[in-house]
Amino acid sequence: MARHRKKAPSQHARQKISSKSILDFFHEANRPLRVRDVLAAFSTGNNEKKQIKSILDTLVNQGKLLRSGHKLALVGKLPLVKGTLEVQRSGVGFVIPEDKRRKDIFVAPDNFGEAWPNDTVLVAILPGRRGRSQSGRIVRVLKRALSVLPCLVLKRVGPASFVCRPADPKIPLLFTADCNSLTVLPHPNDIILVSPDERIDKSMWMGTATSILGEEGTLAVQEKLVKIGHAIPGPFPPSAMHQAADLPSQPWPDDFKNRKDLRHLGLVTIDGASARDFDDAIHVARTNTGFRLHVAIADVSHYVLPGSPLDRVALERGNSYYFPLSVEPMLPEALSNGLCSLNPHEPRLAMVAEIEFSSQGIPQKSSFYSAVIMSHARLTYAQVNEALFLNNAEVRQELQDVLPMLETAEILARKLLANRQQRGSIDFDLPEPEIIQDPDELAIQVVPKKRHFGHQMIEEFMLAANEAVAEYLTACKVPFLYRVHPNPDQDKLDALMKLLARTDLGEQLPKGRSPKELQELLLVAKESDMEFLVNRLLLRSMMKAGYSPNNQGHFGLASECYCHFTSPIRRYADINVHRALKACLAHQEARLPGKKSLIKLGDAINQCERKAMQAEREILKRATILHLRERIGEVFVGVISGLADFGFWVELEDILAEGLVRMSTLGDDYYAFLNREQIILGQRTGKTYKLGQRVHVRVENASLGRLEIDLGIVEEGNNQGTGANARKQRQPRS
Repeated sequence: MARHRKKAPSQHARQKISSKSILDFFHEANRPLRVRDVLAAFSTGNNEKKQIKSILDTLVNQGKLLRSGHKLALVGKLPLVKGTLEVQRSGVGFVIPEDKRRKDIFVAPDNFGEAWPNDTVLVAILPGRRGRSQSGRIVRVLKRALSVLPCLVLKRVGPASFVCRPADPKIPLLFTADCNSLTVLPHPNDIILVSPDERIDKSMWMGTATSILGEEGTLAVQEKLVKIGHAIPGPFPPSAMHQAADLPSQPWPDDFKNRKDLRHLGLVTIDGASARDFDDAIHVARTNTGFRLHVAIADVSHYVLPGSPLDRVALERGNSYYFPLSVEPMLPEALSNGLCSLNPHEPRLAMVAEIEFSSQGIPQKSSFYSAVIMSHARLTYAQVNEALFLNNAEVRQELQDVLPMLETAEILARKLLANRQQRGSIDFDLPEPEIIQDPDELAIQVVPKKRHFGHQMIEEFMLAANEAVAEYLTACKVPFLYRVHPNPDQDKLDALMKLLARTDLGEQLPKGRSPKELQELLLVAKESDMEFLVNRLLLRSMMKAGYSPNNQGHFGLASECYCHFTSPIRRYADINVHRALKACLAHQEARLPGKKSLIKLGDAINQCERKAMQAEREILKRATILHLRERIGEVFVGVISGLADFGFWVELEDILAEGLVRMSTLGDDYYAFLNREQIILGQRTGKTYKLGQRVHVRVENASLGRLEIDLGIVEEGNNQGTGANARKQRQPRS
């Protein structure tokens, strides 16, 4: 019988076990290794195994090794990608690469390292992940998105030391905040700003409080923390303010030279009652062959010159940011509410799109030019509604000078809308929420914003002008930023149709996926219980619109050529279009930025627009929760808008809020989620919950900490005190 020879120890087994020797071993192997590979190379006993495992854990925590499945890899050997960390509601993250050619990189919460949402990071690509997205681990934070974090004070733990947690639920940490620098100490439930110092352990940091925003339960404080949390720009830099101060309060007479004088034309502005900046005015007249539309837009680019302090600050902001109690404008007030605002009965510089339409509302020819104009009236949507659609005699008398023009404008607008719908433009019929705070600044309401054809009328004219300008600039072959809306992902649309096939609309679904067929789907759902849900789900399946020098068309509008021309006071992209239009009219195209520069510009503006949308959604969510915290226990009617294995979401009809009914709260049966059938089924009763189903729900909790609304099902016949009636029945708060 052959004798077994004892395996000789490797040269690493003879070395002193240390971080350096283990790292050297990984370098020599030049490949990811299992823990057992390292143990085999170094260990000779149980004590050494414990020591090696401890060192490996330390190297992982230090970011020198990455754990991927059962293997460990050297960070320095892995590809590193620079990008921005975005954290989803579920807690998982994606790094959005700076290089737009790369796909987003999935990052599990355990692989965040010290990164927080929106930080600029380096992520190492982990080997071996299958599927559509690569997986990574963040190895370094290059730049914090925020230097201070809004935090909720939980309790006092020392003379000037307080435990607090970030107001952003996507940052699941605690801070021990040193408040010695504050003139007064905070109280529990106050929001303070904390500058992070050092990490104590995985979920606890030390920090220094820099200021107190106020008590958590007020809309003003919630608005402040959203602005800080999304890095919304605040006061303008001195250079921009100085340049704005040097501008005149009215245009100089010399500015009128080489401009068409339209001050005689009865242009009017139509905006909301609270609007302070008016950047578009319209006039519609009958012609022998149809209609003539004038759309006059504030000539912001006359005052905001490329490379100037005002230009730099407008580019940095990208757009204006709107909140319930305030606005952070793209341009200083001297321009946005003064010199560039088309205030009534004051001369203003404008860029004009003049479009001739046939009697059927088909565009025939367009012309574009710089002009001096004067708005003849500042109208509100409410006035137009009362005069045109409610036939209010008193308001009609007030508007008698412009009423005939408005009646002509309505006729043209309805023709434009019909033509747009005929070509397949998708009009989502989703009510917009409006946040209203009572004069006492305590009670908050979130209600559907009232809309009527007066709003639609102005939208139709702006769409027509935007399309006409885009077509003209395309024909001129000048570089500019299109407003593009890519075709939706077919897989998403197919998944949506499969979902809707299991609803009451199953037999009426369109066969195709063109804009016109999707518009038909919305018409089929109209006036049914499925209307809101179909609009919401279809909108979610759409791609994001954005700005690009490459014309990809606008899917939602079924437009082959579209841009943004009509709002240069609040959108930088429109300033770019105005400059391109002026260059084309003056035959000075050589002065315009090239395509590569426009790609960068479009990306920058898209990021600003995305930031504005995220901030707007968050303040709406927070305002809704503030509102519902005062209505705990009330019953509302809602529509089931989503299903999961742990419950279902319900969209409340009265206040346009979404809450979760957890499966664990359904006490009359054991329920299971059947993914294929897209229903939640009671095992004993056979009761089902499905998409689009109307249900009565009670508000159980509204949490600012989680930014979530908890709902409970109310059985039919037990829904007394629904909505507004319930408020009357509640006892006053002590």
